[in-house]
Parts: sequence; structure tokens; C-alpha cells
Amino acid sequence: MAIDFNFPEEVENARLQVRRFMHEVVRPRFRELREQGQGGAWRGALGELRQQAREWGVWLPHMPEEYGGMGLGPTAVAAVSADAVKTRMGPYIINCQAPDEGNMHTLLHFGTEEQKEKWLRPLCEGTMHSAFSMTEPDSAGSDPTQVKTRAVRDGDEWVINGTKWFASGAGRAHFIILIACTEPDADPPQARNTAFIVPTDTPGFKIVRDVETMGGGGGHPECSYTDVRVPHANILGTEGGGHLLGQVRLGPARLAHCMRWLGQIEHALELMIDRAQKRYAHGSLLSEKQGIQWMIAESNMELYAAKLMVLHAAYKIEQKLDFRAEVSMAKHHVANTLWRTVDRALQVHGALGYSNDSPIAQMLIGARWSRIADGSDEVHKMRVAELAMRSYNETGSVNHSTGDLPL
Repeated sequence: MAIDFNFPEEVENARLQVRRFMHEVVRPRFRELREQGQGGAWRGALGELRQQAREWGVWLPHMPEEYGGMGLGPTAVAAVSADAVKTRMGPYIINCQAPDEGNMHTLLHFGTEEQKEKWLRPLCEGTMHSAFSMTEPDSAGSDPTQVKTRAVRDGDEWVINGTKWFASGAGRAHFIILIACTEPDADPPQARNTAFIVPTDTPGFKIVRDVETMGGGGGHPECSYTDVRVPHANILGTEGGGHLLGQVRLGPARLAHCMRWLGQIEHALELMIDRAQKRYAHGSLLSEKQGIQWMIAESNMELYAAKLMVLHAAYKIEQKLDFRAEVSMAKHHVANTLWRTVDRALQVHGALGYSNDSPIAQMLIGARWSRIADGSDEVHKMRVAELAMRSYNETGSVNHSTGDLPL
């Protein structure tokens, strides 16, 4: 049998090294700050911890060694990310956080050599931050062909005008990968947009406001572009290729979210079990009550399925196989598993779970975002249905849309 669910030795070693680093270095450092009454000083410790990540050899797991990374493939990154996210700021500390992680891949695959040296290498070195900006207030984010931000060529420059929001990370970004319409009448509509690299110190670029969300503010601002001029050399990919670039970027990026969510699901389930086995009410421990056992069992089964879906989708990306259906199914399933599991964990914790004395309340807010980010539930179900029908119509079977598995 060719099926083997064990990681190769180098992948398992990388996963365990990240786990040790988080357990032996990062968590003790944050615990020390809390005990010293300096809980808010963790931000200042991040630079120190990022340097230690380099020394431990866990820096930049998703990028090639030539850029200072570990050179891991998607499957290995899934394993590493699921462990890293269990620690506060874990993905950031090893420089594998959104949106920089997705932008690194985009620049690696679409950037010119000059763009890679100017923008990608500093991202990999951790001396720059970036954002990806496609969503707009007045057009459906799930349909990029409706993008209204315009870029018009003027000699060797492009003049950009428009408004974007939910540009995650734009507040601290040194540059933004922007999707703008360059040919509104293009046929097909997918050829209307182009991707541009826009430095955030360019005249005419402005952070309008911080968009407050359920989770507070600080990460998803509204940005305006008023006669912003960028050179033609700042086109990322090809003119008219913005839609393709966005789809290529968002496919693996969606799976990267899933990788991180797996760690959060597992953490929520562990919190649920721990609470159930310690809380005594109405004559027995919560863990002895059937209703609670069903919550644990459903979460456990859904997490098992989520892990398999993520691993298989990562395998298909790594093997350069068609992964569209697998990533859409994984994104929908993992996001909803996160939402349900954290909600169950909150229920088992009762009022404590609803309070900020436990991490669960904030986890639930983040979990709700997962069902919208990088494509809403409904869009992914629509895509899965389309691919299932296409598979049946072209082959007489839905096997291609369900993983091409030998079953």
C-alpha cells in the first residue's frame, strides 16, 4: 500500500523542533512577563523571540532555503503551523503569519528578480510587512470581476484611484499588493484586473480609518488611493493577470488558514475536556453526562475529518495536482469545525467561557471570522457544487471532485 500517514523524518523533526521551541522558549517568556506584572510587554519581546526562532532553525518554514527559510512543502507547513498556532503569536514569531505568508508565495511565483530583491527578501528577513488589498466597500468581495478601484496608464506610470477596506495588515505594511481594474471592458471579465505593488509611503495613499470588528480594531483598515502613481515595473505578474494571481494566491492561503485553525480546534477541544473532567454539578462530573460527551465526540470526529482534508489538500498542492475542490471543501469544513468546537467549549465552561477570564470568548470571535475570510461558506459550497457537476458531466463520476481517491 502506498498510503502512509506518517511524516518523513525531516518533516517530523521540523514539527517537533517547532513544538519544542514554543514549549521551551516562547511560552516561558510570556509566562515570565505575566508573573512580573508585565503582561502588556509581550510586544517588546517579539523581536527577541523572532531572533531566537532563527537560532533554533524554525524561521520561515514555508520559504526556500535561498531566502533563509526551512524549505518545507505544504504538507510539512501544515504540520508546523498547527503546532505553532497553539502558542500566542506563534506563527508571527516564526515569520509564517498572514498576510505576509501568502504575499511571500505570491512574490516568489509572480515577482521579477528585481521585485523579489526589493520586496520579497525583506519580508523573509522580517524587516518589512505587507498587506493584500482586494475587498472594497461597494463591490462584492467574493466576485473580483466587480472591482471598482481603477488604474489608468500614464506613460511609464499607472495612476490609481479607489477605496479598499479590510486590507488586513495595511496599518503597519511597508507595501500592499493591490488588485485594481485596468481594463473594465475586457472579455472575459477575469482579464479586467491587474496586481500592483504599492509602497504605503506613496503620495495619495491614506489609511482612512481602522474598521472596528467584533474582535476590536487594529488590523483591517479602510484605505483610499487618490491619484496614486506607481511605475509600470510595479505590476506583479502580467497586465490583466490580477484575477489569476489572486486565485493562485488565495488557494494555498485558504489552506494556510486551515492549517492554523487546526491547532485552535485542538486547543478548544482540550480546554473542553479539561473543564468537563474537573467541573462537578448535579451529582456528577460534566464529563460523565451524555450531553457533554456528545459535544466532545462530535468535536473529535470533526477535527479528525478536518486534519485528513487539510493533509490531502496540501498533498495535492505539493504534487501540483488540481486542488480547487479539496481546498474549498477543507476551508468550509475546517472553518465550521472551528466555530462549532469553540462554541461547544464555551458552553461547557458556562459563564467563565463567556468572560475574558478564559481565552474562549476571544477564540469564538475569531472563529466567526473564519467563515467569511477568503471566501464565505456559501461561495465555497457554490464552487464545490460547480466542480462536482463538472466532474460528473465530463467523466460520468464525481470522483474527481471528491479527491480522486481510489475508493
